[in-house]
Amino acid sequence: MQRGRLLQYRKIHIIGAPGSGKTYITTKLQQITDLKAYDLDKVFWDQNKNSYVRSNEESRTEKLNQILSQENWIVEGVYYKWLLDAFQDADLIIILNPSVLIRQWRIFKRFLIRKFILGHFRKETLSSFLEMFWWNQTFDNDNMYRILDFTLEHKDKIVFCNNHAEVLSTLTPYLAFKSNS
Repeated sequence: MQRGRLLQYRKIHIIGAPGSGKTYITTKLQQITDLKAYDLDKVFWDQNKNSYVRSNEESRTEKLNQILSQENWIVEGVYYKWLLDAFQDADLIIILNPSVLIRQWRIFKRFLIRKFILGHFRKETLSSFLEMFWWNQTFDNDNMYRILDFTLEHKDKIVFCNNHAEVLSTLTPYLAFKSNS
């Protein structure tokens, strides 16, 4: 199996709407590079609760600083307001923006898998699914504009991609492959 090592990009921030493929792409990049992936949902939400409860700001800041202090990383999430340091430290910011229809299908599929296959009965409710579905419906005309405004000073290191193939195409010039035995 071959693994690549990103030469130029050691710190990558991936942001996008719910269901845009952030976690999938981050997992794939971690598999082919030496970069460690971090899901910002695990920083934002208190994982010890049976329902979605936000972590307190102090805990969130501490967890984020631990990640950002690493030599290399990939962080992914929909968040932006509390991530100024992550945007500043990133060598590359990937904004994922597939169509709303694709994202809605992925959100529905993820809900079904979590609820009925993985058994996250308490966290995954019809109410939480509907909230995510409707939030995603308005994301492009609301949150995406705010993200773009928030990251404006970093526009020289932002790339827009719609899918995994576009991300790989963007990064391929910066990948060096080595053999692992």
